[in-house]
Amino acid sequence: MKKTTNLNAQLSHSIAKLGHTDSLTICDAGLPIPNEVERIDLALTAGVPGFLQTFDVVVDELFVERVLIAEEIKQKNPQILAALLERLAQLEQVQQNKIQVDYVNHEIFKEQTHHSKAVVRTGECSPYANIILYSGVPF
Repeated sequence: MKKTTNLNAQLSHSIAKLGHTDSLTICDAGLPIPNEVERIDLALTAGVPGFLQTFDVVVDELFVERVLIAEEIKQKNPQILAALLERLAQLEQVQQNKIQVDYVNHEIFKEQTHHSKAVVRTGECSPYANIILYSGVPF
């Protein structure tokens, strides 16, 4: 049995397949997921698993060099944004790198999900709790 926190085989496999600059989206329960992108649906019920909980598990296995977030989160979900930015700062310390944080309009964000290798759907039911993680290399 695996020793890391991620016990979901499909999610672990998707992370392992990522190369430099490939992206993985973690989204709330309502974000539309493109048909052509692998869907990893973790949602069980409202709030389970949560967005931040899922983020923590994913970044335990993924080296992140850049993230993309919808601009609207600043006004519509500042609590999630603050917690997310705190986690990204901690991740920078662990990875010993600077993580580029970019914001775009939500419509552009949704377009960018089409380029993700997979979209991980959580049970999060708060607005704009979505992020696109871009894989880096730890060397």
